Amino acid sequence: MLKLHPYRNPGVTPLHSFVMATSINFTKAAIEALPLPSAGKRNTYLDSKISGLQLRITSNGIITFSVYRRTKGGGPERVTVGRYPATTIEQARRTAAEINASIAGGGNPADRARAARREMMLDDLFSEYMTRRAAFNRRPDKPQANYRLYLSHWGKRKLSTLKHEEVDRLHKKIGRENGIVTANIAIKLLHVMFNKAINEWRIWLGENPAHGIQKFPEQSRDRFLQSDELPRFFKALAEEHNDTMRDYFLLSLLTGARRSNVLAMEWADVNFERAEWRIKETKNGTPQTVTLSPEALAVLRDRKPEQPSRFIFPGRGKTGHLAEPKKAWERILASAGINDLRIHDLRRTLGSWQAKTGASLAIIGKSLNHKNQNTTAIYARLDLDPVRDSVNAATSAMMAAAGVKTSADVVKIGGKTAINSDNICNPLHALHINN
Repeated sequence: MLKLHPYRNPGVTPLHSFVMATSINFTKAAIEALPLPSAGKRNTYLDSKISGLQLRITSNGIITFSVYRRTKGGGPERVTVGRYPATTIEQARRTAAEINASIAGGGNPADRARAARREMMLDDLFSEYMTRRAAFNRRPDKPQANYRLYLSHWGKRKLSTLKHEEVDRLHKKIGRENGIVTANIAIKLLHVMFNKAINEWRIWLGENPAHGIQKFPEQSRDRFLQSDELPRFFKALAEEHNDTMRDYFLLSLLTGARRSNVLAMEWADVNFERAEWRIKETKNGTPQTVTLSPEALAVLRDRKPEQPSRFIFPGRGKTGHLAEPKKAWERILASAGINDLRIHDLRRTLGSWQAKTGASLAIIGKSLNHKNQNTTAIYARLDLDPVRDSVNAATSAMMAAAGVKTSADVVKIGGKTAINSDNICNPLHALHINN
């Protein structure tokens, strides 16, 4: 990389400054025969072959090539080419010729060197991305983890040094070592960061090195809790000693909400009278109203008297709420004897049981807040009543399959669905009663 050393006396032209310098033909023999200056001094020699190319030698024997020229419309500038012998005479002359051609065309290599020094590093871009993302109150944990694990080794790299080929190699490496889904997510983060910097924020004029990287094809999961698994799953939940983890998984199933939203669920967003939970911020950027089944309301009522926190699932970390239920999830699956089930599959379970009980795709999409261009308009027209009926029917079907008998009065008032909250039973309590 060329390093800029601006000339400190703009009133002196290169011609004047060269008067006391010696012009020689730069050869290996000539350079190595040059005498060392006295201590603290530096001698300058001009190349007789290439205009503007200089060689400076210090009393310590350090020899440096540089180009010293006046730019069009500006003062004299010095651009360091490199140290001899790491930079050969031929390389120095070639670079000097390129700089001279640039100056003749009206360019200023010193400006480019300055810009290179100011150029953002990948760490800078990620910091900018997270700052702007936070303005929309979006959760920072996932991008931070993905950046730290898969991209941070490039953190001190200038953006212009990141090339498409090495991004492609990284994508394949992550795919081999961490799985194709993880690889796609990591490269998508890099792609989004550059795209926003180029097209939206206008803070980077270069290219996107992640552009055109082919994602690994991902097979859509269709895993959900089957009829024969539900009794074992509910039994394992009922036996779970950690009530916060137990209730978190149960509400994840009964609401079909995304994992991050259930983790950050707040009392202020729950309306017990209307049996609704308002999620202000969701993955697809649109607020969501979740209808709460009688069983979901019962779980919430059981938790409320004990909870001074604003969060329904409080935690000890920085967020103030539960953050990582992975170990408890593994414990429950082991107890239930269930394999290959993820927490996100609980969300898919509710949707699948809605489909089993006759709900349309539009109603399922509305209840799960799916964002699909073909059905968004339909979702917007849907009232919550058919969604509530569908969620309640799916919940009842799951309870029946699990061998759990709960009771609640669901009535119509003025054509609207209402819940008689005086007759609601927590499904896990019902499991103990029935047993």
